[in-house]
Amino acid sequence: MNGLRYVYAVCRPFHAALEDGPAGVAGVPPRQLAHDGLVAVVSTVPERDFAEEPLRAHLEDLDWLAVTARAHQGVVDALTAVTTPLPLRLATVFRDDSGVRAMLQERADDFHRALDRLDGRVEWGVKVYSQAEHTQGQAQGAESQGGVEEAHNSSQPPRKPVSGRDYLRQRRVRQQAHEEIRENTERFARRLHENLSACAEDFRLHAPQNPALSGSSGRNVLNAAYLVPRSGSEAFVTKVEQEKSGITGVRVELTGPWAAYSFSGVEGREGA
Repeated sequence: MNGLRYVYAVCRPFHAALEDGPAGVAGVPPRQLAHDGLVAVVSTVPERDFAEEPLRAHLEDLDWLAVTARAHQGVVDALTAVTTPLPLRLATVFRDDSGVRAMLQERADDFHRALDRLDGRVEWGVKVYSQAEHTQGQAQGAESQGGVEEAHNSSQPPRKPVSGRDYLRQRRVRQQAHEEIRENTERFARRLHENLSACAEDFRLHAPQNPALSGSSGRNVLNAAYLVPRSGSEAFVTKVEQEKSGITGVRVELTGPWAAYSFSGVEGREGA
């Protein structure tokens, strides 16, 4: 079979059809490549795009990268609905079927251990953002244009300080309010993480996201992943909804269920 082998994930043999029939990378539907109790889910992709040199160039093309990443994620999501996949790194490519089988053979023990540990489990992502701090930042921006807003009531129109002492007082009030918002948000995030950890089998705390890169408003206070049994997912989602109910100035973002990216402990290695 001509072309290179693009590998999405490793799992155990399964017989269910993939939901929505994902098109796959380069528009090529995925297939199973079995070897000694393991399955690599692969597509055959053209060398003109996925050989070492053109692939290196493509990885610098954000549009191409976005399309490929969506196709990759679509296959992994479809796998997650029917089995427990171990996702490999984007653009993990091998020369042919023999190269993929050699990879399965070489890493069989690691794959089996990870699959034993993650079987029947999914990953949920939870992020907490301080929206109130974002509003405070907008209020402070108004000051730089000639107006000062009271920190505790940003709906009031900007009011110029009548004296230097008045300016310093208003600035001190804003700083105190900002610190109080920060402490309250971090306290909420700690409590949320503690309660969600009790509902999960494992967790990972990732570094907070930079809003300039993520495009999300507000300061990211918590960026966590939780490993949850499929059977416990509904209760986990309900717990998140209960915890964030009635909270103001804070945004809680729940995503999933995903393949257990944060817990698989495996990464792809290019073999082309």
